[in-house]
Amino acid sequence: MKKFVKHLGLVNKHRFEVFKLCCKCGLFWRGLTHDLSKYSPTEFWESVKYFSGDHSPIVESRRVNGYSLAWIHHKNRNKHHLEYWFDRENAQQMIIPYKYVVESLCDKIAATKCYKKKEYKPYMVLDYYNRVDCHIPANPKIHSFFKTVLTDLANNGEKYVLNKKYLKQKYNEIVLEKN
Repeated sequence: MKKFVKHLGLVNKHRFEVFKLCCKCGLFWRGLTHDLSKYSPTEFWESVKYFSGDHSPIVESRRVNGYSLAWIHHKNRNKHHLEYWFDRENAQQMIIPYKYVVESLCDKIAATKCYKKKEYKPYMVLDYYNRVDCHIPANPKIHSFFKTVLTDLANNGEKYVLNKKYLKQKYNEIVLEKN
């Protein structure tokens, strides 16, 4: 019962943090509907079983079982994940639409805040991205966008990065190559 309550609290906290960050970026609906699949039985119960509080239950499930059904379910239903857009049959990966890239950015920041708590510093999001996310197959322009924006986050903070004007400009410059 303790893991149930703690996991539910963490999911709710994470979703609320993503909501606040998405609102700063002008994406109210993306923030409101973010990660609703986490309440589905497939994702919720596996995550309760492997809940630790300091890292994703998906990591624990993979460590124990070699896979995570919750992750397979989650990434195939949530367009803010790079993996949703990956097609191994294509030599060139798709350009991910702006609203999902920005939701993904907010997701990365919120997850780091939720797991690091009071220790959170903006550079930690870039560190995690460089260790883990940069190895996820995706269009190179999308990776370039994340590297640029997360570097700016680390150097200049959330107020500088989390606004529609800045994010649209960077997306257009880097992803759509409109200067």
